[in-house]
Amino acid sequence: MIKGFKDFLMRGNVIDLAVAVVIGTAFNDIVKSFTEKLINPIVASFGGANVNGLAVQLGDNEKTVMDFGSVITAMINFLIVAAVVYFIFVLPVNTVRERRKRGEEAGPHEPTDVELLKEIRDLLVAQQGGSGPSVPRKGPFNES
Repeated sequence: MIKGFKDFLMRGNVIDLAVAVVIGTAFNDIVKSFTEKLINPIVASFGGANVNGLAVQLGDNEKTVMDFGSVITAMINFLIVAAVVYFIFVLPVNTVRERRKRGEEAGPHEPTDVELLKEIRDLLVAQQGGSGPSVPRKGPFNES
């Protein structure tokens, strides 16, 4: 069961999906900050400018503050999250994929037809209450 779970995870689809969700969430913060702190004040203002640190107030209305610090913070957060996701998840998975391509590490094991038939035979014997074939049979379809 654990091997099957590992094979499922190593297909790459799960890792790619997780990376997309994390990066998408971080990018959402950049877009939200950009619109709330830069675009909305421009639309709300009609003139004038007051400067305070990395924020600029375009009028007497406090809703006209363009907060560049918030946008820069969101961008830095995005870069940090993207770097952590890349080095913790993407890079190790890509390394394993490259090893599999070169043949250094075995990929997910697919059972052969003979292995499947042996497993079916053993299950049928177990269902009938037997402990398995006691004497190996000779014949064209028996390998054991």
